[in-house]
Amino acid sequence: MTDLPAERRPVRLLVCDDHVVVRAGLLALLDSEPDIEVVGQAGTGEEALALAARLAPDVVLMDLQLGEGMDGVQATRRLTAAPAAPHVLVLTTYDTDADITRAIEAGATGYLLKAERPEELFAAIQAAARGRTTLSPPVASRVMANLRTPPPALTDRERDILGQLARGLGNRDIARALFISEATVKTHLGRIYAKLGVDTRAGAVAAAKERRLLP
Repeated sequence: MTDLPAERRPVRLLVCDDHVVVRAGLLALLDSEPDIEVVGQAGTGEEALALAARLAPDVVLMDLQLGEGMDGVQATRRLTAAPAAPHVLVLTTYDTDADITRAIEAGATGYLLKAERPEELFAAIQAAARGRTTLSPPVASRVMANLRTPPPALTDRERDILGQLARGLGNRDIARALFISEATVKTHLGRIYAKLGVDTRAGAVAAAKERRLLP
């Protein structure tokens, strides 16, 4: 008996989600779809890598937040860099600009939100198996909005401070590194937060990386 051609056999799918109940729900849902065969399930990024190497799935359905160990983005980067790499379809509840950008840059073929209808999930898995991109409508809107919106204009000093933030320095150390006062650092940070639309240091660094604003 010969193997079925790729276009006629079910898509071989590996599910990676750290919540057992979520995985069970996905497996029950996918069991009703004859064109998709779940060949394995993983609860961590490390487990997904090991199973993908052994089972050779066509698509890995990947959550972004995986508890301890590597997150979904790190696992996606490792998976897509491997020989005979599977396609990775992100399935998550997170739709921030930073999450979307990190996942796509890591090599994800598609990005779907868990609120999507089952038929949309089935179609996205089939599309991913063929290397086609599927984005949930809210995700596609955010991607397009970011493409249309020019990056905020930061001064050279603000870029310098962002660079120090990315190194993990506190206000006092930034002031010493740039030969300015702590009060000046705080003033610049307030302006940076306003321009990037964030209110935390971590948010500023994430937004700056996403928009390629770091020096």
